[in-house]
Amino acid sequence: MTQTLERATEPEAPPHGRPRAASRRTRLRLVPYLLILPALTVLAVVLLWPICQMLWISLHDYGLQQLRGQEAQWNNFGHYLYVLTDDRFWSVFRNTIIVCLTMVALTMVLGTLVGLLMHKLPKWASTTLGLGLMLAWATPVISAAIVYRWLFDTRYGLINTLLTALPDWLVGSGWNEFNWFNSPSTLFPILIVTVVWQSFPFVAISVLAGLKSIPNELYEAARIDGAGAWKSFWSVTFPMLRSLFALLLVLQVIWDFRIFTQLFILGNGVSNRDISLIPTYIFQLGFASTPPNYGMGSAIAVIMTVLVLVISAYYLRTMIRQEEAR
Repeated sequence: MTQTLERATEPEAPPHGRPRAASRRTRLRLVPYLLILPALTVLAVVLLWPICQMLWISLHDYGLQQLRGQEAQWNNFGHYLYVLTDDRFWSVFRNTIIVCLTMVALTMVLGTLVGLLMHKLPKWASTTLGLGLMLAWATPVISAAIVYRWLFDTRYGLINTLLTALPDWLVGSGWNEFNWFNSPSTLFPILIVTVVWQSFPFVAISVLAGLKSIPNELYEAARIDGAGAWKSFWSVTFPMLRSLFALLLVLQVIWDFRIFTQLFILGNGVSNRDISLIPTYIFQLGFASTPPNYGMGSAIAVIMTVLVLVISAYYLRTMIRQEEAR
């Protein structure tokens, strides 16, 4: 009787194996995070740490003395106040937005048109054109900028030679030793051509790869309904490649917004303050000034980074909402 009462008062043991199964499920849920932990660690060291350091420097008076070990002084957001109240910054900011949007628009339109053309060409012609495009895309940025600087060179450039040889009633006069690189109105178009020439092949190849994934039945149905090339693009191609176009657009905005090397070479350095964009403006205030002011350059870089993130996040959010609405 006593043994019976003791058995009745003992707590019922859980079913055999249930805690072990729960523990196993927990470990399985942690496996993906453990697998990506090395990559996240590398990204944190390579990306997050420099960004945090840039933000810290922008909030302090940081120059050559701080590089030698002297303690940096807190500036109470002084760099940001100076930049945001500087008329030259807003002039450079306006030029950067105009040039960047022009580059992005031309790159996307030209790349899409070339991608559509390659999709219609025979395989051998599409392959040949693709190889030529990839050569342009793979050309080093410095080499491309030097080529265009030689093309528009004041004394020996091909463009000035051709314009001088043409009749004055057609192109005007005064092209002999004309300097294309001293004025924003002439330098920025050359910069746009240089960047677009190297950028649109990536868009073209990406669009071609996307077109290969669209079933031909959709285009046949559109043709049966009487749709032409223009309507087929907007009713079939664009909806099917919407996410691809969104990704390409965001990438082009990020890449074109931080153009520095091409402008530095075409403008022969950063001495001409009238032809500055935000990347060269950062270099002028942060590194080329006397003495260097790394805190000021970091503050402008933080502003540019925030601007790019806001533009990219807004566009991606809009595209995601459109996808969800579908």
